[in-house]
Amino acid sequence: MQRSGGWATGWNAARVAVAVLILVAVGAQFASSTAEAVAQGRDVATVVANFFSFFTILSNVSSAAVLVLVGVRYFARGRRVEVDPAALATALAFVSTYMIVTGIVYNLLLRGIPLQPETVPWSNEIMHVWGPLFLLLDVLLGPTRRRLRWSAAFAAAIFPIVWIVYTLLRAPLITNPTTGAPFWYPYPFLDPNTSGWGSVAVYIVVIAVAIIALAVGIVAIGRARGIRMPIDSAPAVRPGP
Repeated sequence: MQRSGGWATGWNAARVAVAVLILVAVGAQFASSTAEAVAQGRDVATVVANFFSFFTILSNVSSAAVLVLVGVRYFARGRRVEVDPAALATALAFVSTYMIVTGIVYNLLLRGIPLQPETVPWSNEIMHVWGPLFLLLDVLLGPTRRRLRWSAAFAAAIFPIVWIVYTLLRAPLITNPTTGAPFWYPYPFLDPNTSGWGSVAVYIVVIAVAIIALAVGIVAIGRARGIRMPIDSAPAVRPGP
């Protein structure tokens, strides 16, 4: 099924459609957040910077960009069923990891926290549930995924580590535009003022290990599927009209 032209065409169309849906969801939340900032007289520049400092936003935007690239490449090449280029395949594995982690962390740690007035409920669900779920299905079912080296799984941790360092360095320098507190952390489990540095360190280690473990799993699935369907060595297949 994975090598059929019809399956590949349908799935890549779904990739593009989901990417558009994710971008619409991000855009709707951005518009709501900035409108609320203006209405409440908050510093809009800080609100915008904070918006793009959420791991959820970064993972959703990056996944949408990669899904569009994969889908558009497939159609631009005449719907040829061929393995993804290494760089694009690696990027797809990375964003799949980040989106699945986003879904897990939100639904395990943040689901019970009351939403802010500016939060758009349907957008929130797309970014934290349906987007991550599609990327999980893409790992399991998506066509043309390349068998990656194991090192790719460990490289997937680089961006989250950079993001955590950025967050912890920036947070004490930002005045919370909503509460006026002399700090702003995107997620409560990263706020040492609430739970202490020990708790923050534990969460960081657990999430880092989870990211690497999940990335290893994604690479393993890709390699296993590649063994069953040796697409790296197979000629390209052009589906019929």
